[in-house]
This record gives sequence, structure tokens and C-alpha cells, in this order.
Amino acid sequence: GFMKEAEEIGASRRMNSLTLNRHTEILEILEIPQLMDTCVRNGYYEEALELAAYVKRLEKKHSSLPVIQGIVREVRQSTQLMLNQLLQQLRSNSQLPVCLRVIGYLRRMDVFTEAELRVKFLQARGTWLHSILASISEDDPYFHITKTIEACRVHLFDIITQYRAIFSDEDPLVLVVGGQVAVNEGAIFHGWVVQKVAEFLETLERDLQRGVGGRLDSLLGQCMYFGLSFSRVGADFRGQLAPMFQRVAAETFRTAVREAVDKFQEDMNLYTLIALPSVLGGTIPPAAPSAQPGTLQPPMSLLDFEPLAWFLNNILTAFNDLRLCCPVGLAQDVTKCLEDALKMVTRQILAFHRAEESAFSSRERELFVQFCCSYADDLLPFLNRCLQVLFPPAQLALILG
Repeated sequence: GFMKEAEEIGASRRMNSLTLNRHTEILEILEIPQLMDTCVRNGYYEEALELAAYVKRLEKKHSSLPVIQGIVREVRQSTQLMLNQLLQQLRSNSQLPVCLRVIGYLRRMDVFTEAELRVKFLQARGTWLHSILASISEDDPYFHITKTIEACRVHLFDIITQYRAIFSDEDPLVLVVGGQVAVNEGAIFHGWVVQKVAEFLETLERDLQRGVGGRLDSLLGQCMYFGLSFSRVGADFRGQLAPMFQRVAAETFRTAVREAVDKFQEDMNLYTLIALPSVLGGTIPPAAPSAQPGTLQPPMSLLDFEPLAWFLNNILTAFNDLRLCCPVGLAQDVTKCLEDALKMVTRQILAFHRAEESAFSSRERELFVQFCCSYADDLLPFLNRCLQVLFPPAQLALILG
């Protein structure tokens, strides 16, 4: 019994002595989790990665020891914190050197495949871009869309440049390996860019619907410049802009013409045929032909008949607004809209005649004939000339052949 006890005491003493000799090394191992946590929280990612690699080696050798299992568990928690911090850096206003460094660390952590790494990068940068766009005030549609164009043009271009500097997508869009379609990194990036352009076009459509006043031409210029700058990265979307602006220009013109017709109807309801003092139209000398090509002088004779003069003024205002952003593709829509409006005006004149005819004096009948002549011989040909200035026949012939 004594011998056995002596052996045990001797073994215990040797173990204590060994522990004492190795005290510093053991303490270093036990302090790894705390050191790892300090490195991560202070952004010393290089050192943290070295510690994580050392713990991996320890785990391989002594995975059965509870102490080592505890260390591994704590180091994994710190590694998760590091991962979150690195991804958070990508969600901030990070320049290319920072992005390169972060992706380098993420690659060494070996938690994502190459495809997942690309997705994570684009998601994180997309989140940052979204936060920038969400901070733009939406009170004024024109201000909102111009600031959105500016932010997208600058920041989206930066993100694309960063992506291309960090990842190489030289592979074809569809990759087949051993009969299996492999995850293709190039398609990930392409899909993301297409999605961002689609999101921008949705915002543009929404703000155009809300109304940007008479600044459609300025907005079109900015959008075209944005689309042109994206042609350098293979994402030229200018072709999708034309139909959107065309729709808005047509709708604005239709609304203005509708209002002009309504105003004409109101004027005709209140109108009485009276000979104006010395007939205005006859007293105003004809204007000298304008030196500026493409300008037209409205017929002065319409001043004798107020409803026609007001109607022409309103239509000319609609034409001037349209001229700022006037796609040739609208020629047919604009002509049809104007034709429908003139039919309604003609019906209004007929209704006025039916209602007032029985009470006409010979002078009023004479004035009504002049009113109709002025409408048919002055107003209609003038509107036709305006249409030819907006949509020159030679230009239409060039397109239609």
C-alpha cells in the first residue's frame, strides 16, 4: 500500500514539476481567447488570423482535451465577430484599398466560396449605396431624381470599379464542368448590375409620374449622360430611357390640350358676338418676317375673337413645353391628339351656333361667319405649320424612308 501511494505522489510531483516548467507556455495557450478578442476588437486582423490558424493546429492535435475544446469555442466566437466587422466595413464608405484588404482577410478566413464572396461583396456595397439613396429628400421629385442620378453615377461606378479590381471574371457566362453547370461568377456580377439599373429606372419612372415641371429636357440630358458613362462598363441603358420620356412628354401634352379645350368651352359659354372697336385684327400692322428660322408669328386676326385667341395661346404653350423634349416618335400621337381637340372645338362652335342662331342680328351673323373663317383659314393652317416646325417632314421622311 505504501509503495503504491509513494508512486502516485511521485507521479503527481513530476506532473506538478512539468506544469511549473511549462507554466509560461500553458498560460499563453489559455490566454489565446482573450488575446484573440482584443485583436479583433482593435482591428488587428492579421494577428487574429494567425491566432485562429494556430488554434486550428492545436485542435487537430488535441481535440479530445476539454480545455482545448473551450479555447476553440471561444476563438470561433471571436472569428464570427471579426467576420461581422469585416462585412460591416464593406457596408460603409470604403475606398478600393480598404475593400482589397477586407476581401483578402475574408479569403484567408476561408468561410466563403469564391462565388459567395462575390455575392457578399455586392450585397454589402449595395446596402451602402441603398443607404445613400434613401437619405435623399423625396419632397421635390426633380430634386430627388437629379440627386439620385448623381449618387448612382458616382457610387455605382465606384463599386463596379472596385469589383473589377478585386475579382477577375474572365470566364464565359455559362460554364459547364463535367456535364454540370457550375456556379458562374461573371453572371453574378452581370445580374447585380442589371438589377441596379432596373432599380434606378423604377425610381426615374416614379418621379416622372409625380411630375418634374418643365424640366424634362434637363432631366433627359442628365439621364443620357449617366447611361453613356455606363456604356464603359457594358451597361448602357440609354435605349430604355426614350420610351419613358416619350410617354411623359405625350401625357403632359395631352393634359395641356385637354385643358385648352375645356377653357375654350368655358369661353364659348360666356361669349357674345360683338364688333370690337375698330376691329383689332385689322388695325395691327402685319409683323415683319422674323429673321430667326423656325419661329412663327400667330395670325393677328384671331385677336378679334377672344375664345380663338385664348385657345391658340394655350395650344402654343403646350407646343413650347413639348419642344423642349420632343421625340420624333411622338409625331403621330401629337397630331392625333390635336386632331381630336380640334374636332371638339368645332363641335363647340356648332353648339354655340345652334343655341344663339335664332337671336342673331344681321351684324352678329356676319361676325359669326368671320369667326368661322378665322378659325378655318387662320387658326388651322397656323397649327399645321407649328406641327411642321416641331416634326419637320424632311426629318420624318428620313426615318420612314
